[in-house]
Amino acid sequence: MNLPQRTEPERIMYRSGAAARLAGLPVETLRIWERRYSLSDAERSEHGQRLYSAEQVARLGLLKQLVDQGHAIGVLAGLGREQLQAMLAASAGDARLSTGPVRIVLVGASLARRVAAERQGLGLEVRASCARLEQVADLAVPSGAQVLVVELSELDDSVLPRLAAAREAAGVAATVVLYRFCPSATIRALRSLGCLVARVPADLAELGLLCRSALAGQRLSLQAVPAPAVAPPRFDEEALATIAAAGNSLSCECPRHLTDLLLMVGSFERYSAQCANRNPEDARIHSQLELAAGRARMVLEEALTALAVADGLPLPRSVT
Repeated sequence: MNLPQRTEPERIMYRSGAAARLAGLPVETLRIWERRYSLSDAERSEHGQRLYSAEQVARLGLLKQLVDQGHAIGVLAGLGREQLQAMLAASAGDARLSTGPVRIVLVGASLARRVAAERQGLGLEVRASCARLEQVADLAVPSGAQVLVVELSELDDSVLPRLAAAREAAGVAATVVLYRFCPSATIRALRSLGCLVARVPADLAELGLLCRSALAGQRLSLQAVPAPAVAPPRFDEEALATIAAAGNSLSCECPRHLTDLLLMVGSFERYSAQCANRNPEDARIHSQLELAAGRARMVLEEALTALAVADGLPLPRSVT
């Protein structure tokens, strides 16, 4: 698919009709996908129309190709662009991945029963299994296991350290995390750790492909840039100072307290990013700290925006 090159600093944006046409989709299909699966964080024009970046259009094109191959959009919708590319590479017949079954360590009693019942044709070899992440360290995992497959119906941030420990104990090259309900921020955090994250597939035949795609993803170019885990700041220090000053005329001091909190959290977010760059040995923990600070900043920004709108405080043009 040939897309116009993005110019910097200008960003080329496409309306739904143009984005669908470039991706090879009927615009009605794109609208249905967006409504049912929230495929992208498309921006909105002044008139409320969805606007897609060139990268988002490219991802739509990958989705179209995989759906045409018979994959369920419900499984694909939660995957990032790099993971979709890996799926295409796997389905195209990667020689190394296509020889023999994928050797997996399986976590999740329900999933283990399903795999045992449908063992034939899945292209999987279960080397070890257990019901909970904490039990992986006690498994006698045979050498040669390739993928850790984890089914957790409800996910939150508490899974991150437990998953990291389980992955290290299993000694695998890739990790697939399957969920039914999960906050978007947790999904982004898992993907930033290199996990392939998807909803529990209704058709278990998808599991083999997800495992192969996770392995293929380990060989993606290191130049591939993962999607940002948090949105960029809405307010700079000048905007926060303006809001704090304007709020002095109110009977409460909430605007000043919120701006102070945002200044502190934003500063810590930047500090954590610098620490991750300076200290490779503990880069992961500082990346997690940066991610946590970024999420806290976004929550506080939402609160400050709502307060400013309610009290008539000045907001930057980019926020209004």
